[in-house]
Amino acid sequence: MIRFGIIGAGWRTEFFLRIAAALPDRFEVTGVVTRSPERAARMRTLFKANVVDSLDGLVATKPCFMVTSVSYAANEGVLIEAATRGIPILAETPPAGTIEGLPRVWHALKGTGGRVQVAEQYHLQPLHAARIAFVQSGQIGTPSVAHISVAHGYHGISLIRRYLGLTFERATITARRWKSALVEGAGRNGPPEREVIKESQQDIASLDFGDKHAIFDFSGDQYFSWVRSNRVLVRGERGEVVDERATYLKDFKTPVQVFFTRVDTGHTGNLEGLYHKGIVAGESWLYRNPLAPTSLSDDEIAIGDCLLRMQHYVETGQAFYSLAEASQDTYLGLLIGRAIETGQAVHTEVQAWAEA
Repeated sequence: MIRFGIIGAGWRTEFFLRIAAALPDRFEVTGVVTRSPERAARMRTLFKANVVDSLDGLVATKPCFMVTSVSYAANEGVLIEAATRGIPILAETPPAGTIEGLPRVWHALKGTGGRVQVAEQYHLQPLHAARIAFVQSGQIGTPSVAHISVAHGYHGISLIRRYLGLTFERATITARRWKSALVEGAGRNGPPEREVIKESQQDIASLDFGDKHAIFDFSGDQYFSWVRSNRVLVRGERGEVVDERATYLKDFKTPVQVFFTRVDTGHTGNLEGLYHKGIVAGESWLYRNPLAPTSLSDDEIAIGDCLLRMQHYVETGQAFYSLAEASQDTYLGLLIGRAIETGQAVHTEVQAWAEA
């Protein structure tokens, strides 16, 4: 049983609560901190949550670790305060929302001895996890080029670093932004009620790491729009991964093509229940769902995987997405914003977390 508490009661908190409700034999939410009467009422009504109004109240529930699920602006202070309680922390949002705040949090948490991981879930989503495993198998050679159009800011950067096998290398960043018309799609509150033409904003950045190169490409509408899709391209000298297929050379004159095939139960007469089993390419299982046979969305599976890995971190000290990684991804994402604002190339510097 993995027992954890949550600081914050916003939209993302409900993901953790849904996962715990779906897997009561594996997860227990000991308490949720909020001072908002409205959110407290929602947590109690929808999830039967134990709502407390202070960090000390949450500590008293004796969680194995605490999840911080608060805004950019609040997370820096919450992380530092929570670390002083001596309980491991899974930070659901980036460590800080500004370039200046990132080293401040890093040094403060080092000073408290806080044990922190970050709940970056994108590389744990089934298809991304399968593609990353395929790239890491070496069948396309050494990855040197990636074009990732999947998620905003630090999320997109985290995928770029994973696909290319990067750590804290210096980079030169150029970027631009433009706007175009788009029929408004669904949102957090569900489908649209009428047709509305909105202005869609797209950011494209080039990140030059020397021997490796990446294109970050994203429009915020991709999260919910029915007519804006995600795209992934990763290239090595022996092949490439493009969305849901891979092409590689068995030898210099023998090309091979495989597809990333999703294996779900409950379809066309299957009676195993409705859940995601994993992803296969050719004869190989590249990914198996660690939360099967529970029926969850891919994003919920990935967040649940973060919880499993956090418990393993608490028990063994083995990191899965460290504060240093999260700081680096956030730093690069913020510098993309700076390159867009200035119209000039931006050069990264080695930060304290990389030196450590």
